[in-house]
Amino acid sequence: MTDGKSPTERPRILIVDDSADSLSVLFDALKDDYTVIAALNGSVALHLAAATPAPDLILLDVVMPGMDGYQVCSHLKEREETRAIPVIFLTALEEEESETHGLGLGAVDFIRKPFHFAALRLRVELHLELLRSRRRMEEQNRQLVEAARLREDVEHITRHDLKGPLNIIIGVPQFLLEQCEFTDSQRDLVKMIEESGYTMLEMINRSLDLFRMETGIYEFRPAAMDILPIMRRALMEIAPMVAARDLRVALLVDNQRPRDGQTVMVMAESLLCHSMLSNLCKNAAEASPCHGEINIGFELGRNVTVSIDNGGEVPEEIRAHFFDKFVTAGKRDGTGLGTYSARLIARTQNGTIHLDTAVSGRTCVTVTIPAVDEERNSRLAA
Repeated sequence: MTDGKSPTERPRILIVDDSADSLSVLFDALKDDYTVIAALNGSVALHLAAATPAPDLILLDVVMPGMDGYQVCSHLKEREETRAIPVIFLTALEEEESETHGLGLGAVDFIRKPFHFAALRLRVELHLELLRSRRRMEEQNRQLVEAARLREDVEHITRHDLKGPLNIIIGVPQFLLEQCEFTDSQRDLVKMIEESGYTMLEMINRSLDLFRMETGIYEFRPAAMDILPIMRRALMEIAPMVAARDLRVALLVDNQRPRDGQTVMVMAESLLCHSMLSNLCKNAAEASPCHGEINIGFELGRNVTVSIDNGGEVPEEIRAHFFDKFVTAGKRDGTGLGTYSARLIARTQNGTIHLDTAVSGRTCVTVTIPAVDEERNSRLAA
């Protein structure tokens, strides 16, 4: 009885045994369902295993003159072109050590002589099915990697191509403001177009930076900078949302209101800090219930710790994945990229980010950023 497949479609099985009688018996047991090839010694077996088409499975006798089965298996697993071929040892040996040794060399199974042919066929088919499953998984992984690479290429090209039209959107308002007479309201509208263009340009640049961070090619260039005005700018950006929801916002440094002229110096990049804090403040405002409060605190030390505490709880089912890509809840237009990019930026700047939901009804995100080492800077300046 055959499986209906042509010889080229059937799995190929290589049988290696120095006994012609054993080869004949195994050939008769498997020939109806598989394409069977045979070798009487290890040298021929290695040649056939490396040929095209390669065998899908090898049945390998342990005790053979010259090169025994263990040596053949070792050679198979050392070679790139034959390493993945499953090997089943055939043996009359009863010692447990022989089986342990063979499995340690990379064999997938042991079949004892004399053969029980029904069990032999079942075990051969089991390992061939495992091989097919592994190949399907490898192909799926290859397709996923290729799809991810294609998506990244398309995104990179799209971001790059968007900059061309943006140069006009930004440049024309500048020309009009210099060359034309406008009323105050018209001038404000032209400036709004210009500012929107710069905002889009910054978004594209940040998107490119995030891509570089994801792929590990971002070149981080930290400098001593004051993070306090960056936080104030982020709060100004969400001011309309804060007013619409009647939220109260408190900003403290070491549990006190900032003094006039006070600075909070960190070693970081200004634009990265703005993107991170802007995302976190926007997230806090969107999550806060109306008439609630947002508490923002800076704690000074070897690291500057920034905490953004707001009303509203992160749903329990997404807490463990809060900073993962595309994770969001309760937002119609949410992308799940704000907290993900905040984590990327924090790590890129040698900092940390943490979600705290210990207080019922509230959410707190804490970020640490390396502080400026004033003592070290003084030594370098001297």
